[in-house]
Amino acid sequence: MNGLTRTIHLILAVVALAPAMATAAQAPWPQRPIRLIIPYPPGGAGDIVGRLLANSLSQAFGQQVVNDNRGGGGQVIATQITAGAPADGYTLFLASATHSINPALRKNLPYDTLRDFAPISLVGESPLVFVAHPNLKVSNISELIAAAKAQPGRINYASSGPGTGGHMSVELLQSLAGVRFTHIPYKGAGPALVDVVSGQVPFICTSPLPSMPHVKAGRLRALAMTSLKRSPAYPDVPALAETVPGYQSTLWYALLAPARTPQPIIQRVHGETVRALAAPQLREQLLAMGATPIGGTPQELQAFIASEIKTWVALVQQANIRLE
Repeated sequence: MNGLTRTIHLILAVVALAPAMATAAQAPWPQRPIRLIIPYPPGGAGDIVGRLLANSLSQAFGQQVVNDNRGGGGQVIATQITAGAPADGYTLFLASATHSINPALRKNLPYDTLRDFAPISLVGESPLVFVAHPNLKVSNISELIAAAKAQPGRINYASSGPGTGGHMSVELLQSLAGVRFTHIPYKGAGPALVDVVSGQVPFICTSPLPSMPHVKAGRLRALAMTSLKRSPAYPDVPALAETVPGYQSTLWYALLAPARTPQPIIQRVHGETVRALAAPQLREQLLAMGATPIGGTPQELQAFIASEIKTWVALVQQANIRLE
């Protein structure tokens, strides 16, 4: 077979394969399981939100959406993994309020909070709750503020770690109410709450999901929710803004992907996420745990995160907050 004949055969082979190659290139996404990175260890509120969302999206996509829990490091570990993942639609990230707090508190983050991620949708928003051990002898936020003014810096509080929503919510209260507490950071909400329930630390600001059962059992007292208005899930617990006007600090969850993920995939995930949040099953599950489903466009989410970063940067500078 001479060179010309080989060339002709090669051209004919390529032409014959072209339809199959085009079909493969245009194969609909997804063709395999999708990883949902969760910046929390298993069992917490964020992990539960991630699992509920993953179940709904698995049904919509016809492929399994698998939770990949990467807790620790102030959520920087999970966030960095997401930023460095291939932008092919097979890695998603359930960001939380800490995503917008970290740029205010941590220098030299190994990623850019706005540029290195493609926004998809705001998933939901949940207030935190201030809960105290009965030994503290306070039954509401007014009494907590009065106790702090009577003994500045002598009342301790626990948090799930520096820069987390609970930590910054107490910092915000200190700034607005002119009081000072002493921060006792833990490596996670679970051990922090255990020590508050046992009376080792007087109070904590944390998710209602793990803490309100202790309130119902009489082991803790609920002082206030961190929302502007009372939570429909816990209508008997006052909103902190009823005592400190303008106070608001909510825990939010949002779905992101690595930057440069193709827009058709972003739009597909966005559409299915919004549909899932509007469906009665997921909506009722989130409301039952005190979270309000939201949705919204990628553009709205990007603007929201940028606004949150500005809010926390201003608070950190004003209150001179430093990581322990």
